[in-house]
Amino acid sequence: MAAERDPAPQGHAAAQPLLTDLYQVTMALGYWRAGRAQDAAEFELYFRRCPFGGAFVLAAGLRDCVHFLSSFRLQDADVQFLASVLPPDTEPEFFAYLRSLDCSGVTVRALPEGSLAFPGVPLLQVSGPLLVVQLLETPLLCLVSYASLVATNAARLRLIAGPKKRLLEMGLRRAQGPDGGLTASTYSYLGGFDGSSNVLAGQLRGVPVGGTLAHSFVTSFSGTEVPPNPMLGPANGEGSPVDLAASVEAWLERVCAHLELGVQEPNRGERAAFVAYALAFPRAFQGLLDSYCVLRSGVPNFLAVALALGQLGYHAVGVRLDSGDLLQQAQAIRGILRAAAVHFQVPWLESVLITVSNNIDEKELVRLTQEGSEVNVIGIGTSLVTCPRQPSLGCVYKLVAVGGKPRMKLTEEAEKQTLPGIKAAFRLLGTDGSLLLDLLQLDEEPPPQAGLELSVWPLGARGPLTVKPAQVEPLLLLYFQQGQLCEPLPALAESRAFALQSLSRLSPAHRRLESPEQYQVALSERLQALVDRLRNQDQP
Repeated sequence: MAAERDPAPQGHAAAQPLLTDLYQVTMALGYWRAGRAQDAAEFELYFRRCPFGGAFVLAAGLRDCVHFLSSFRLQDADVQFLASVLPPDTEPEFFAYLRSLDCSGVTVRALPEGSLAFPGVPLLQVSGPLLVVQLLETPLLCLVSYASLVATNAARLRLIAGPKKRLLEMGLRRAQGPDGGLTASTYSYLGGFDGSSNVLAGQLRGVPVGGTLAHSFVTSFSGTEVPPNPMLGPANGEGSPVDLAASVEAWLERVCAHLELGVQEPNRGERAAFVAYALAFPRAFQGLLDSYCVLRSGVPNFLAVALALGQLGYHAVGVRLDSGDLLQQAQAIRGILRAAAVHFQVPWLESVLITVSNNIDEKELVRLTQEGSEVNVIGIGTSLVTCPRQPSLGCVYKLVAVGGKPRMKLTEEAEKQTLPGIKAAFRLLGTDGSLLLDLLQLDEEPPPQAGLELSVWPLGARGPLTVKPAQVEPLLLLYFQQGQLCEPLPALAESRAFALQSLSRLSPAHRRLESPEQYQVALSERLQALVDRLRNQDQP
């Protein structure tokens, strides 16, 4: 697997300073004119509801946020453009101030990538000068929201498939633009997929890449083509090369006799394409079987080429289906492979991998991974990268403190009210390691202690409950301070392993994809008292 590259220079970073909403800049001017640009402020980035009707989210996008913050700097061209859209009487000193901005005064605490996340619990806590951390809102939301959404979508698909089926992301051509495609490939891997078809994700992010051939390759051959060099030597390097095309024709007669087919039935062009691909990739030959008739053309042509390669010591790696009833076809093909393995005395043939693709969603994945399914590898594109059941996670970035004093948004819509104050977050566990609830409390409070009872207020509840955790885990780690990374970012593969471990900790009731039990998030008594006090202050 390729190693993940170092952060890209700003011009090629995942986000740039002007990837923002104009009102962030107009607010910046307002703060500056009010003399408040340097006021200490704290924002929290979180979501209000779990997506897809589920009960969890996988936190993702942190590595892109850190790369963005590390390179954040407004260039001359950026400032010149802002001058063209702000009022003409904007002071030159403001633009000079913008040129001086960086993230050296910004601090970020965050959930590690691959962590389980729940509504109201911050994915990121961002503190620093008010003007700067306000400017960071839109790009940070952009970097975290979709990454977490697609990682969660991938995790749901992994939970359906189980640990043994291989899942390949192949949605680049269906993604919402190049950036969306790269993000989907990166974070579907974090969410539990085994790899991607996206070559750039392999180069830049270290995602394992895979893929073979499309129908265009198969249908481009008519069968009249003569390979420039049809000769292929044995896999062990010993012995004379063999004319593979001629060997395939000889094997085809035996295969057709075994399958009770006429030797003219398998498509000549398809067979020529398979031979050409086998000559190019003798150690990784895979047949795409459904360009014509699967059972009367694709399968016999594949068997003829696979057996010809096998005679030279090469083992075909698999077949792929991209149309029709994938489950039934896979069952039929496996039966043919097993029979051929016995008939031609080639045991490896019966275990050739069967790969399927074709608009596979959660419902179809359940079917393809049922007990007794012969499908080994599943390629998923559109339903993974576009997240059609819920195309947005709905993350928000809310001010919770200025100058050390709590701030709270009070609104008639209760769900949109914010939780005030600088907070700490903890996960409380039972004696068996099960997840009890996540606790939000004021940062100044002592952390909860294992083995000691405490009274907490679950969000949405009318009263407190008492809980006695056997273990307590702090959730938010310090990742970025004074312009520097202060907690090493794991490799993407490590974050993927952590994500799979995190999912394994969910109870069956919370892991259930349809009508799951919602996980509890609670407030400490002091935080609840602060919320009540600020609400009451706002009453007429």
